[in-house]
Amino acid sequence: MSERITRRRTLAALGATGIAGLAGCAGGNGGDGTETDGDTAAADTETSDDMDGTTTGSSSGASGTVKIGVLQPISGDLQYYGQQSLWGFSCGLAYKAGVEPAVTAETGSQTVTVGDVDYELYIRDTQFSADTAQTLATNLVTDQEVDMLFGCASSGAASRVSTTVAQQAGVPYMAGPAASASLTGDSETCADNVFRASENTAMDARSGGKYVAQESDVSRVFLFGADYSFGRAVVNNYEQVLTNEGVEIVGKRFVPQGYSEWEGLLDNAVEAGAEGIVGGFTVATLPNLFTTYLQGDYDFTVFGGFATAITNNVVGGLLQNQLGEPLTEEKLDGLGVGPFTTRYHWNQYDNEINSAFVDGYVNAYGRVPDLFTSGTFTAASAIVQGVEEGGSTEGADIAEALRGMTVAETPKGTDAYTFQEYNNQARSEMTVANVVPTADEWSDTWGAAVQPSDPVARIAAEETTIPADGDDMTCSL
Repeated sequence: MSERITRRRTLAALGATGIAGLAGCAGGNGGDGTETDGDTAAADTETSDDMDGTTTGSSSGASGTVKIGVLQPISGDLQYYGQQSLWGFSCGLAYKAGVEPAVTAETGSQTVTVGDVDYELYIRDTQFSADTAQTLATNLVTDQEVDMLFGCASSGAASRVSTTVAQQAGVPYMAGPAASASLTGDSETCADNVFRASENTAMDARSGGKYVAQESDVSRVFLFGADYSFGRAVVNNYEQVLTNEGVEIVGKRFVPQGYSEWEGLLDNAVEAGAEGIVGGFTVATLPNLFTTYLQGDYDFTVFGGFATAITNNVVGGLLQNQLGEPLTEEKLDGLGVGPFTTRYHWNQYDNEINSAFVDGYVNAYGRVPDLFTSGTFTAASAIVQGVEEGGSTEGADIAEALRGMTVAETPKGTDAYTFQEYNNQARSEMTVANVVPTADEWSDTWGAAVQPSDPVARIAAEETTIPADGDDMTCSL
């Protein structure tokens, strides 16, 4: 048994009101967002679904129950963030069980059985609010006595859950897909019991920045970002990486979400001599930037990260309006849009695990796996691996097994994610891809006019994350 404090010991010490009083005690913006080969199961695996939402499959390992509190936005304008995150997690559990994914993005409890272990998921809707996430996390720990917490698409919500619930109660927390690098990079929000398999903004920037510096002719860049933690993390990480690579930063500007007066700012970038711009935005702002860029006469190139289907749908529509239908690679060539980095998209990895993942995800949810799904698949895969390797369903023992773990089965391939011992952030390979018209075979399940091309570059896992001695790494576990 691990010597670290267990959930049950914590609850006994704190009592019923031990962390309940923490709800709502922290300030901050609750709307903080993010824009993240192996063998199949044995042939004798049996699958069954019953009325209580239980899915069973065969495997080997520990026995008992792991209760996981799941926190995702599954209603409202950004419910797709929570849906794809939960669907990815569902597919990770299903892959380990050798069954078809069956968990739905609905509040309540659902169970997936892997061998002799029941993974009980207590799904709660954060509504993309830090206050709501904190309250729900508190209730899951005190009322449901969960062994672990998983989730939060909002970086503000993830930080709040880490500092005011997970760390206070000693309950392991697998964050994701919240992408702000500070969650696992800052001494306040990182902790021995806080993990993240999902890719983050530093990984976006370190991959994209290296590509811009080493593979393009761009030597002068203007940085734009949304004025909250996600946008600032994108800009700050790009600034550090590009500067280290010898690219001159000619300016940077943060704007509110939904900002639309882009003509003047893009003119400022031209006057500053920018050859490229980086936009650290989500769907709330990025379309406005692209509209002005496409309608203007600008010579610089737009860089950044490939976003989810939501943003690609909007950007694809803008490109169709500007260039006419149908979109072709010839029309997109030389437009100055991309290439972009991607944390994960369904067509970036060719291995048996990813093939099974894509097939299962499409069959279950009617879409291809999107940006956040590899990280949350890997989160589930890692938890099951931790239970089986540690032989325990106790949260503290699972956390002990996760530290430094190389996750065996992931959509990016075998052993493709490793949790760094100095901050519990998993590093993994990133890719760079061009913007291309969506292929006919994916048009129904992707739903946007443009998609990532096949990878034009791969950035090794060892190069994607902030190193232990990096200027922005104040976490040291």
